Amino acid sequence: INAEKNDPNMGPGDPYPYEGRTNPYTDLLKQRGFTPSNDGKRNFVPSHDSTTMAMSLVIDEAYKDRLTRGTTSVEAADKDGWVVSITPSGGWIPACIAGNTGVGMSQRMQSFVLDSTLNPFNVVAPGKRPRVTLTPSLAMKDGKPYLSFAVQGGDTQDQNLLQFFLNVVEFGMSPQQAAEAANINTNQLWLSLGGSKMEDRKPRPGSILLDNRTPNDVSEALKKMGYNIQLGNRTSGPINAILFDWKHNSFWGGSSHNGEDYGIAW
Repeated sequence: INAEKNDPNMGPGDPYPYEGRTNPYTDLLKQRGFTPSNDGKRNFVPSHDSTTMAMSLVIDEAYKDRLTRGTTSVEAADKDGWVVSITPSGGWIPACIAGNTGVGMSQRMQSFVLDSTLNPFNVVAPGKRPRVTLTPSLAMKDGKPYLSFAVQGGDTQDQNLLQFFLNVVEFGMSPQQAAEAANINTNQLWLSLGGSKMEDRKPRPGSILLDNRTPNDVSEALKKMGYNIQLGNRTSGPINAILFDWKHNSFWGGSSHNGEDYGIAW
């Protein structure tokens, strides 16, 4: 990671030398134009990513729409200590409907790849599940549930939930404050779903979507570091969460304002 400026050719790290082992994927990495070395110096310009489309820094409306639709999330807990965090997704139109039930069949198979140089672990195979974006989460503290949280939003889910989690544990926000706080999205990696062709999912190195509440000096500093900044009213799907306050035997709920989600207590 370069903390000083945007590096559009940033490649994967190599943890194996630090574990006293040899990277078993050197041949595959070479196919992507990446030759690993133990001195930490890398020259990563994968042929799949070095295209005009991949280097495009424009965040079009269709691109943003694919990151925020077609999914929901549910957080639930009771007085007996049962907790559930789920993120149902994958039956959006056009989907195959199961008979006359109205239930849409999953479309997550589109997240597989056929080319192992894109992701050797995610190549389609019998009996295999694809890499998915869904990240319903439970955080534990002292052996007890501390936080149940989830969000919709395709490949932005991991990014948005990490920012939400840090807002709670590092900055002392309530679940509602953390859910509504401004956040960011980077488009550095391949999208897992959406679009009608491979070109639609290619990385957009250096492209960052910022909440329009972000201070101007922050966005200007990022521009000077070589990032292309886009501002938006909505930078994540609706975040839903429950915080468990065992000291006072109470639950704190939160649902962000980026959708039609809400909290219920009874």
